[in-house]
Amino acid sequence: MAINLGIFSAIFCLLLGSAFGDWNILKQNWRLGSKGLVDITLKNYCESWRLNVEIHNIRDFAVVPDECVAYIGKYMTSTQYKVDSERTVQEALVYLSTSCNLKKDGKDAWIFDVDDTLLSTVPYYKKNGFGGNKLNSTSLEEWMYLSKAPVLDHSLKLFNELKGLGVQIILVSSRDECLRSATVDNLVNEGIFGWTSLYLRGPDDASKDVQSYKADVRKQLISKGYRLWGILGDQWSSIEGSPSAKRTFKLPNPLYYTA
Repeated sequence: MAINLGIFSAIFCLLLGSAFGDWNILKQNWRLGSKGLVDITLKNYCESWRLNVEIHNIRDFAVVPDECVAYIGKYMTSTQYKVDSERTVQEALVYLSTSCNLKKDGKDAWIFDVDDTLLSTVPYYKKNGFGGNKLNSTSLEEWMYLSKAPVLDHSLKLFNELKGLGVQIILVSSRDECLRSATVDNLVNEGIFGWTSLYLRGPDDASKDVQSYKADVRKQLISKGYRLWGILGDQWSSIEGSPSAKRTFKLPNPLYYTA
């Protein structure tokens, strides 16, 4: 009896594993309310995945799901991505014009991330699987050394508006210090200039995760008397953690997750 039960259990586990191994969103039907079953398309699934990345329900993913790579690639090169990004910046501009009581004493400040906030890495990811491949840091850094990342015009609009108001612009990037010259050249070549400081990760930051590193930078800035009115970034690690700014604005980016 025990032997038969063991054999049954083994067969059941094998079949169960096979069923999950063959799981595919295109074969699934999901129940909606009491009206029966509805077909869930790949586009539905991938749009839901992207949305849940943006609202921080999905975290710490190493790669974009295989079945969604094409969808994410299409989104990141689409008009919708531009519209979503421009809306984020528009909300930041509304906040700036209605809720920021700037003192104009040299201590009003705003923080920008660099990659996929001011400069786009989409050209790199387009050639490297649109997030479907695990990140090769060496390859990405080699691309960054070329200083060819294009500017994101929506973010440049906010950058220039802040600069015109005399706000101190602080760039805080998770790039390594060795990339300083290449980063500065890239920014200037793309028309991004006039910032107050550019923070990059040095040897003392190597043991910190990105969120802790960026929070420590904000702590330094506040200790110097800066009033941090806002942050614009594409990763949650750029805007979460304490201390923070009075408002934070997140740009869309489902290509990768930086903790």
